[in-house]
Amino acid sequence: MTRELLLTDIAQTFEEHEIILTGANGFLGKVVLGLILERFPDFKHLHVLLRPARDLSAHERFRSETLASPALAAIAEKRGKDFLRSKITVWPGDISRPTCGIEPADLEKLAGRVGLIINCAGRVDFFPPVDDSFRSNVDGVERLVSVAKFLGAKLLHVSTCYVCGEADGLVEETEPIVGFYPRRKGPGDASFLHADEIRYCRERIREITDSAGLSPRSRHGLPGRGSDDQEGGRSKDLARRLVALGRQRAEHWGWVNTYTYAKSLGEQIIAAEEGLDYAIVRPAIVESALDFPFPGWIEGGRTAAPLVLMALGGMKYWPVRRDIPLEVVPVDLVASAIVVVSALLLGGHNEAVYQLGTADANPMALESLVALLDAESRRRKNGDRRAALIDRLLGARPLGRPRFVSAADARARRAGLQKRIERAQALIAGAKKVLGAARLPGERSLAGLSTALRTLALQAAFREQTLDQYLPFVLGNRYVFESESIRAAYALISETERKLLPWNPEQIDWKSYWVNNQIKGIERWVQPEAVKAWTFRI
Repeated sequence: MTRELLLTDIAQTFEEHEIILTGANGFLGKVVLGLILERFPDFKHLHVLLRPARDLSAHERFRSETLASPALAAIAEKRGKDFLRSKITVWPGDISRPTCGIEPADLEKLAGRVGLIINCAGRVDFFPPVDDSFRSNVDGVERLVSVAKFLGAKLLHVSTCYVCGEADGLVEETEPIVGFYPRRKGPGDASFLHADEIRYCRERIREITDSAGLSPRSRHGLPGRGSDDQEGGRSKDLARRLVALGRQRAEHWGWVNTYTYAKSLGEQIIAAEEGLDYAIVRPAIVESALDFPFPGWIEGGRTAAPLVLMALGGMKYWPVRRDIPLEVVPVDLVASAIVVVSALLLGGHNEAVYQLGTADANPMALESLVALLDAESRRRKNGDRRAALIDRLLGARPLGRPRFVSAADARARRAGLQKRIERAQALIAGAKKVLGAARLPGERSLAGLSTALRTLALQAAFREQTLDQYLPFVLGNRYVFESESIRAAYALISETERKLLPWNPEQIDWKSYWVNNQIKGIERWVQPEAVKAWTFRI
């Protein structure tokens, strides 16, 4: 028997099995869908589970938010409406609901037909109200496990490398899932039982929401009447209490935020389920595309986007460790790996966990990244007269290379900047009164400077909130994610399919990627109005 016969044939595997995809309207889900449509058009059938919006059905959302997105529009046009109608079925549903919102009669029709569920859904906010995070990342996983077992399907679940929590150094893929918590003292430490933790947190959520006298509709975060003191039918005070609960539970066990705490609970639900065939794919920080659907494609406020915007705004004092590699992985590499692991899982040749990082093969230290972004910022701001004027107004001294400081020093400097902005605003307000009283020209110019200073004040506040959330990733912990399983997976597919679905982080030219993919992609696709707001020096 030749080696070729021992390989997994991805195209043939997809021709033989129907697949359910969740999260197809998200950043990663769109690229996974695009790869299947573009590279494996003979797939048997794809079922897309999508939650209806308030004013759009699931089918309308799929057409307007997914197929019409820049990531998929050209591919959808190439395949044509008849192909898409024959190959894709859109099901209205919600993974946090019983049976994932699919009607029981429809589930009966799918039983025995669907071979795999690919779960790309999930809420990625670092510190949301904990009940919101649970709905997507805990409740939703429980529902998907139940549906997978009913259908007789396997489950590929997209998690995150950062379920490791607090860490310093190499994070291995072989760490046992069930019973894990970041401060675990060894294999004999049975302090953490995920079912008990989930039960406890749900009880606390119920106590907090009941004390607010919420209706069942509002308790589940459904649309309701709101006011300036309400969000989605519940008070801001209630939301703050739920945020605090998630933060407290995460910190108690050693996770760095509510998101990674909830994602780890979801993993443990899957791994503890008897009779379920699964694979967990853990990407690091998923960022702009290397090549597919085109270089620089990115969507939403990705993890690195605020850091890029702060750097382009001229930020000089960075509370980061120089030696930490920022574990960034392009979205198309992640999507390619998911497609490969899907085929291996369907064929029974998979590992339980696949971490998708880049630093174990091709690290880029934060010191080099900050220097690169700073050089790009200075290149763009050369000759910016308004920025120079504001610098002088604030008494800012020209700085050369970026400075690496402690978190406390960074906060003190931000507080000092805020005071200088307030003094400058008072100075301008006084000057405007003098000019107005004397009927002298110049009020319009002063008004422009006043607006620029207000922008700076907002940026400083935003920066403080953002950096505090990022400190675990750039200062507190040094993460390097072992990614051996995915390299081994690629040895099980043909050379032809490796080219269709590349996993080649060791070949990434990081300087070119950050300048031509990340920066340009963020400026083009991530809230262009936010980019404009960061044009002044901070």
